[in-house]
Amino acid sequence: MKELKPAILMLLLFTCICGGLYPAVVTGLAQLAFPFQANGSLMTDATGRAVGSTLIGQPFSDPRYLWPRPSATAAFAYNPMASGGSNLSPAAPVYQKTIDERLDRLHAARINGSIAADLLQASGSGLDPHISPQAAGVQIPRIARARHMREEKVAAIIAAHQQDRQFGFLGAPRVNVLAVNLALEAISP
Repeated sequence: MKELKPAILMLLLFTCICGGLYPAVVTGLAQLAFPFQANGSLMTDATGRAVGSTLIGQPFSDPRYLWPRPSATAAFAYNPMASGGSNLSPAAPVYQKTIDERLDRLHAARINGSIAADLLQASGSGLDPHISPQAAGVQIPRIARARHMREEKVAAIIAAHQQDRQFGFLGAPRVNVLAVNLALEAISP
């Protein structure tokens, strides 16, 4: 019984410190130092309404928008509760059928030539919000036609939202699909 009282007191003390005080301090510091990131990196439309996060991809299929990388999440595309890739082998017939269907969709939208792999293959998480500059570039004529804009204007919007390698050497250049689509919508709804 003598050891039980200190054990219970330590449990209560560490519960208050680790379960209350520490999370409150870290949350407060995050809100002060990085408010955009601490609140989910949410993007808003012209009316100020939150429409998505810069960290999670969204499905866009309208020809007026930049199309994202395909998603392989279960139940529905870009489902954050089912993050993961398809786990299909490139030698699997189902995989080849999926790639062929995606390629047919791109060709039907008059996207031809050298098509970047990220327009055909889902990412490992199935939630990737970015595509390569090459994948964005092949979509410029389709978006320009659908929005009755000059291709140069669409290219400039995409270039303005291109992100370089992190710290100059990590990863690859990328384009955030949601950011481009919000910019397109602001210019030509």
